[in-house]
Amino acid sequence: MQRLPVIVGFGGINAAGRSSFHHSYRRMVHEALNHEQLAPMFKGLAKLMGLEDENDTEYMLKHTLIRKIEPQTFDIYNVKTHRKTTMTSNGEVIKFQTRKNQLPSQIPANWQVTELENGKISVSVEGDLEVLTSDLYSAEVTSAAQLPTGFDPAKLYTSRNQPKGLQLAVFGASDALHSVGVDWETILQHINPDEVSVYAASAIGQLDEFGGKGLSQAMLKGGRVTSKQMPMMLAQMPADFINSYMINSVGSTGANLGACATFLYNLRQGVSDIQSGRARVIIVGGSEAPVEPEVIEGFKAMGALAEDSQLAALDKSETVDNNRACRPFSDNAGFTLAEASQFFILMDDDLALELGATIYGSVPEVFVNADANKKSISSPGVGNYITVAKAMSLAHTILGDEGIKQTFAQSHGTGTPQNRVTESHILNEIAKTFNIDKWSVAAIKSYVGHSLGPAGGDQLTATLGVWEYGYIPSINTITKIADDVYDSNLEFCMQHKFVGEKGNEMKAAILNSKGFGGNNATGLVLSPQVTLEMLTNKHGEETLADYQEKNIAVKAKADSYDEAVIKGDFQVVYHFGTEVMQGDDLKITQQGIELSKFKNQLKFKVENPYSDFCKKN
Repeated sequence: MQRLPVIVGFGGINAAGRSSFHHSYRRMVHEALNHEQLAPMFKGLAKLMGLEDENDTEYMLKHTLIRKIEPQTFDIYNVKTHRKTTMTSNGEVIKFQTRKNQLPSQIPANWQVTELENGKISVSVEGDLEVLTSDLYSAEVTSAAQLPTGFDPAKLYTSRNQPKGLQLAVFGASDALHSVGVDWETILQHINPDEVSVYAASAIGQLDEFGGKGLSQAMLKGGRVTSKQMPMMLAQMPADFINSYMINSVGSTGANLGACATFLYNLRQGVSDIQSGRARVIIVGGSEAPVEPEVIEGFKAMGALAEDSQLAALDKSETVDNNRACRPFSDNAGFTLAEASQFFILMDDDLALELGATIYGSVPEVFVNADANKKSISSPGVGNYITVAKAMSLAHTILGDEGIKQTFAQSHGTGTPQNRVTESHILNEIAKTFNIDKWSVAAIKSYVGHSLGPAGGDQLTATLGVWEYGYIPSINTITKIADDVYDSNLEFCMQHKFVGEKGNEMKAAILNSKGFGGNNATGLVLSPQVTLEMLTNKHGEETLADYQEKNIAVKAKADSYDEAVIKGDFQVVYHFGTEVMQGDDLKITQQGIELSKFKNQLKFKVENPYSDFCKKN
């Protein structure tokens, strides 16, 4: 019988705040919620931001979501660069002094070098002298969805000069693990050691000074490459950190890359592992810290980012409105980069019921299709039509003719002119096909920007919030839909849309991602209510009643963690150099492997899966 992957925990952080227990979601829809619902969110946000006054809500609102790039990120008015300069002697000798150890190993032919006292050198140059001179420039893109002002993941554990993207991965995965309400050691006691899968990545790798940026610039800046920069920059490192320093995993692992669809690619792999029985627990996520001057320049050179001058022109103003930089499906100019870390814990339905884990929803399938032949690698193609249509077809099969109308779309919604046309046409055509008159469409990048690899995780976090507080977040940065947007069968949510208590009017959501290069992915997520109804049909009411009883203690433990974090006890999981096993710690037999640090044995499959192909004895 098919196993259903159910969501039992989630956590992380983005520009709206901490993900677990719907804190970041509440920041997005705060206008629609009451004081009682918002008080824990603001209190927790104050601790996250290191504020003494937890009642300064105005400051917290101002220093979250998309906003002007702050000095804690980098100085937008004094971005460091170098200018290549050629000095010409014009018949006279160019002279300068330096230290001997600063001379190049290969002395240019037109240099004459004379040793002076105290290790100094006099250099005379005839002809041309090429030098790099330090310079500063003002950034033309000054908007980003930065982490809440004051939050520094490096201070929460011994980060050892790790890139910021990996620091965020440690924080995000820790938050997700604690949110389950069941200790990881307890989970391992109910499964075999290799029945865990971890799939996590960043889309572009870690590109700050401790990763790829430092690696590529060190020698050109007269520095040296460190032993950590090369491995730390790799895109699969978020998964590696979780396995090696957080959960002591010997299960399956990997990093599936699909540009902006990276999160859904990894979710698809994890869902497949549960469905096939390869894993009973999966950790899926992504982490990205791309708000760096060089990354911004790279995307700006592609014409992908919303530049200040373009945004000001849209408003017929001389100044830029940084808070409204991302304007999905309206008159817009480009996307807005974001920092984020999003992680989710999923189990097969049997294990979730056995442990009493809280069920936030389920993911029956994620679809991935390429774009086929096209004129440009960056242009959209047909693949996203296929993925959305497949996801909606499965939703129709599960929910029926009327149930399919009780769904909404979490659009990719980047805020680029091309996306507003192409994605709206895709969603509109699919809505027509399934007889949906006004399909509700959200676009949360208007709040939290485009975090690249974890972007689908931002969408999933917001979706789970709908099924707790009942509001589909509005597209908060726009006042009208652009004239070239297809919307005959769509309803772009321009106000927070109430969809019932606990969001019970929405049975499912479609998560859509359109990645550079033709990497399309669409996931179907079923609501917790629908999921529990399906589990009752499969397992029976008695089993579900027993599950509900177990869930009371699990919820209490999870809530106690949330209360601790709200008070500033972040409880980051990071085990460096502990519980290490070597070859001598394993006992290998023909039936399996005993590992010294695990209670249960890793078991081999003894039945031949290819028996039909083998010669019969």
